[in-house]
Amino acid sequence: MTTPPIQWYPGHIAKAEKALKEQLKLVDVVLEVRDTRIPLATHHPQVQEWLGNKARVLVLNRVDAILPQAQQAWERWFRQQGEQPYFTNAQAGKGVAAVAKAAQQTGVELNQRRVSRGMLPRPVRAVVIGFPNVGKSALINRLLNRRVVESAARAGVTRQLRWVRISEQLELLDAPGIIPIKLNNQLAAFKLAICDDIGDAAYDNQRVAIALINLLQQLGETAADFLPHNPLYTRYELDAVTMTAEDYLHALAEKRHKGDVERTARQLLTDFRKGALGAIALEVPPNA
Repeated sequence: MTTPPIQWYPGHIAKAEKALKEQLKLVDVVLEVRDTRIPLATHHPQVQEWLGNKARVLVLNRVDAILPQAQQAWERWFRQQGEQPYFTNAQAGKGVAAVAKAAQQTGVELNQRRVSRGMLPRPVRAVVIGFPNVGKSALINRLLNRRVVESAARAGVTRQLRWVRISEQLELLDAPGIIPIKLNNQLAAFKLAICDDIGDAAYDNQRVAIALINLLQQLGETAADFLPHNPLYTRYELDAVTMTAEDYLHALAEKRHKGDVERTARQLLTDFRKGALGAIALEVPPNA
């Protein structure tokens, strides 16, 4: 049986993308927020095309959800690509001051150019973009030190584009989550679903839970220092080493939920998302 691929492109996102492209003309710097657990899967392929030569600050949020050695490996990799990543835990406010400083630095250069042309300085205009539920609204609320933007642990809460004044030096545009029209890379799509960075109407929980077990098995063999030792056994006292991912999900359902596979799949995904399996990076830097 072939199940349909993961696809999710609600109407409000199509509308938001169109509005965002218009607003980008007014923006000086883009804060691109990605999920540190899956920094490649949460990179929108069209961001560079939209930005042109605008400045960009790369924010890798949820740094608390990965191990320090995984953070160091990603930091090295991004620097090798010529990028400076800023790691944040926006919920707790960690790393947010450095992001604000990086955005404002762009404004210093912008206003030097404006003054040299005989124009008045103005606040730097920044936009926060990224996939749904990667922590954009939490970042904005931390930048402001007050709750002005609705944020929720579900994809697609922000629907409107709006400007928010951060300080005398910085104005911010809060944009809804944007995702590519077509999710061509289905492994990346599974990672988005596992990390809850896409609407749950787009996928089948059991398929996604099996994909998570598969990933954990592969990482355990190829990148053991990116996750705690044997997280599935530690959590459920059931070893996945000798089983296929599908068999493991069914065995876990028998052990925990009287054979209810759907309930088990949901529980497994919730446990991963809430950190009950430990701090786990689902992606390893290429060539690491």
